[in-house]
Amino acid sequence: MKQITTHCENTGIHKAYPVGTTAQEIFDDQQVSLPFPVLGCFVNNLVNDMNYAVSTPVNIRFFDFTDLSGQRIYFRSLVFVLHKALKDLYRQAALTIEHTVPQGYYCSFKHLPVAIDNKFITALEARACEIVAADMPFVTQQIPTDEAVALFQEHGLSEKARLFQSLNRLYTIVNRLDDAVNYFHGYLAPSTGRINLFEITKYHDGILLRLPNPQKPDEIVCMEDYPKLFTIFREHKEWAKLVHAKNIPDVNALVEEDKASNLIKISEALHEKKIAQIADEIHLRSDVRFVMIAGPSSSGKTTFGKRLSVQLGAVGIHPYNISLDNYFVDRDKTPLDESGNYDFECLEALDLEQLNQDLVALTEGKEVLLPKFDFKTGTRYYDDERIRMRTGDVLIIEGIHGLNPALTPKIDPKLKYLIFISALTQISIDRQDHISTSDNRLIRRIVRDARYRNYSALDTLSRWRSVRSGEEKYIFPFQENADSMFNSALIYELGVLKYDAIPLLDEVPENVPEYNEARRLMGILSYFKPIGIKEIPPTSILREFLSGSSFRY
Repeated sequence: MKQITTHCENTGIHKAYPVGTTAQEIFDDQQVSLPFPVLGCFVNNLVNDMNYAVSTPVNIRFFDFTDLSGQRIYFRSLVFVLHKALKDLYRQAALTIEHTVPQGYYCSFKHLPVAIDNKFITALEARACEIVAADMPFVTQQIPTDEAVALFQEHGLSEKARLFQSLNRLYTIVNRLDDAVNYFHGYLAPSTGRINLFEITKYHDGILLRLPNPQKPDEIVCMEDYPKLFTIFREHKEWAKLVHAKNIPDVNALVEEDKASNLIKISEALHEKKIAQIADEIHLRSDVRFVMIAGPSSSGKTTFGKRLSVQLGAVGIHPYNISLDNYFVDRDKTPLDESGNYDFECLEALDLEQLNQDLVALTEGKEVLLPKFDFKTGTRYYDDERIRMRTGDVLIIEGIHGLNPALTPKIDPKLKYLIFISALTQISIDRQDHISTSDNRLIRRIVRDARYRNYSALDTLSRWRSVRSGEEKYIFPFQENADSMFNSALIYELGVLKYDAIPLLDEVPENVPEYNEARRLMGILSYFKPIGIKEIPPTSILREFLSGSSFRY
């Protein structure tokens, strides 16, 4: 039998195996040791499950929950376990993964014949634990699409049936767990026994599905409450339902019915309405002098600030806009991170003394010479831009640390109005397959970086982990300090961004670790029917990432 050369990165062993040898057999043969149960493997930089069978020479690396891909597999597999547990208890009931919250995933139910109380949660968790204890295998099949569609319809998975009906594919993947059928965008664990740590708790009018802590995988993530973030998520989810665009099949149907133009107009109108409401709130607080805008990368902070300026002008307030980036310390004074690289995300990368001195001077009616920062030379300079705030004027300050009290300790909190902005994705692939907010922002950033910064998709992907780490440290801990939250996500946007994003992602070479992320994002975008940019207004937040904005950046 033909032998295939393999290289296991975990052990460093090069070894030939017969064609058809599975990843699990290689794992067992080489006695690979991982801190936690193996969940999958990278084969030539692409994620695969443990049933992968070698047919060509491969590099293979096995991973567990400590890897981000392992966390994704764990979550998908747990959702399937929960789906089956619910069906075993109440055949007609349906589980929906609504959205993430910092401590887990908020889930709701349809057609549930009982109340969501402690008795129900105890029964659901007990049945899920029985399924885990039985160590049932997850089975993946590829069958003709018409058969898959019929199977999904038979099992009450109408959204999945509609999705694949619209994609015109010959074959479709079907996932099975005992008698349960499902489909997930991505691989599943080898068996239910690997998904042995989770917790279900009552949360609002649904449940909270809590997973292991990525930093401490043998512990459940700590329970914290984020009521403002939860409220904005729910508000936009409900709005998506009202316009009949809560998932990809819904959006695709609107495109096919030539209703994308109306969806764009309504989505943009909602943004304008929300920004106007925030401007009205600032107007009512007559003592506000500083509007602080913070949010993670590619959330649209700059365009939001400019649109807020317009709305403030409409209620008689004269605004000034500045960016915290102009208060960076010179490059040679920038702190270093644990790897010895410049840490531009930390608070100490800003000249806090100069910032607070300027803000205090402005509150006293003094004229202030504003700094600028040259990112090429890494130095601050001045070009004679001066401002003096009159009574009733406000200064809009945009930057990642805007909600951190340590940024402006010399400014009276009563003079500040705090806004958190992020792209909190409203739509999902289907009822149980969500699209993460970070994926939405990453796709935005890939398109923007290529258009305005001459970065390749590989450049952006390679920096993303560091960017996300900075967000977790410096932005998200302060989001509940906000007076207002703004969701910059647009229901239609991924159908637009796919035009630019897919060709950029397709350029990522297969010999780099980022290749898997590129292919995963391309897979998500492939579900969307394309939407043209013609109807997108020039003031849209999406124009910050595309072209054609009427604002100057």
